[in-house]
Amino acid sequence: MAEIEIRLPKMGESVTEATITNWLKNVGDSVAMDEPLVEVATDKVDNELPSEGAGVLIKILFEKDQVAQVGDVIAILSTDGESSVAPSVKEEAPVVAASAAPAAAVAVPVSTSTETTSIPKNGTSGKFFSPLVRNIAEKEGITAGELEAISGTGQDGRVTKKDVISYLENRGSAPVSVVAPTTTATRVATPTAAPIVNAPSTAAFMNVKEPIVLPNPGDEIIEMDRMRKLIADHMVMSVHVSPHVTSYVEADVTNIVKWREKIKNTFKQREGQNITYTPILIEAIVKAIKDFPMINVSVSGTTIIKRKDINIGMATALPSGNLIVPVIKNADQLNLVGITKAVNGLADSARNNKLKPEDIQGGTYTVTNVGSFGNVMGTPIINQPQVAILALGAIRKVPAVIETPEGDFIGIRHKMFLSHSYDHRVVDGALGGQFVRRVADYLESFDPNTTI
Repeated sequence: MAEIEIRLPKMGESVTEATITNWLKNVGDSVAMDEPLVEVATDKVDNELPSEGAGVLIKILFEKDQVAQVGDVIAILSTDGESSVAPSVKEEAPVVAASAAPAAAVAVPVSTSTETTSIPKNGTSGKFFSPLVRNIAEKEGITAGELEAISGTGQDGRVTKKDVISYLENRGSAPVSVVAPTTTATRVATPTAAPIVNAPSTAAFMNVKEPIVLPNPGDEIIEMDRMRKLIADHMVMSVHVSPHVTSYVEADVTNIVKWREKIKNTFKQREGQNITYTPILIEAIVKAIKDFPMINVSVSGTTIIKRKDINIGMATALPSGNLIVPVIKNADQLNLVGITKAVNGLADSARNNKLKPEDIQGGTYTVTNVGSFGNVMGTPIINQPQVAILALGAIRKVPAVIETPEGDFIGIRHKMFLSHSYDHRVVDGALGGQFVRRVADYLESFDPNTTI
């Protein structure tokens, strides 16, 4: 009998693990080559993995909600549909919260035994406690009630090793009450509601104790979904790692507005898609990065990594209210039509949850369009491990002084603010300010006779 091992493939340069979210096949089912086999979630994106072979699924080694490392065997196929070994499920692997931010290293002696401990596998509210979490709790004298009260940052609110360690660090400094069991993601607080204890992994970055928040009668309690937890971790990590500075410039984009109005219908008929302001703005940013390549860097300890490629991340709002950053690879090698198609394609994939892991990897500079929500400016947080991010404000008609050889006069112009946040460890005010000024210069000098 020949068997084929299905391994968790590499899904991006910084992705080392994934959570199994759903098996699309059951043990005993036939699986064709490249047929969707399993759905997984990383700290970047959810994805459907195809089978690397054809046969009958005889073993599933990671159950739903378990975390597998890249390269782990997650399933076994039989090419003749038979197996002398009964289907088995791998013992629950230690579950860690998928996070874009590294956790502080804490040495905790943990037994590797998988024997049943005094703490049940499932709590009274239905929470699942992994063997690693139960072993730590037993060794440190944490009761089942205390585990139940810890707000988990793992998949579906699961308590992770980091949550337990964070709880141990703060244990005794604040009261913890058991939260009443709930079967829904949303519940309404009553006058007797217990305190909600927030203990996300982000506290480890700042070495601070997060407050215990008491809900008031009638308050609605909403558990963060998986993506929102990841975003929260990533944002806190970025602010902690990089000293943020923001410079602002106002740009006159009247020529761009008039040009787009003139060509947008023709472009739509010819290309079958809309041309927005975003590709034009990205083109100006790419030109400025070529002029100031030290904006296109990353920091590793005391080493500066100067990026060869210019890969522009574009922060995109999802229907769920969350945010994701697909990346336009080698944007400096694309013309305006190419950038437009890349922007539209990635935005559409993001909205329809069709982004691939490689679509959100490798960004070297990020753009966020706060103007799409009617905001005139913002102070964006750097998307690590990059060192800068540009927020594009709303384009508005404003009165402005117009200088001509015949004298100055007041006219109506289309203007927008550019907000440039940068990492002051490696980007000083001069470089950060000159860069955003150069972007504005390229926008203001846009040729209204441009043809595409």
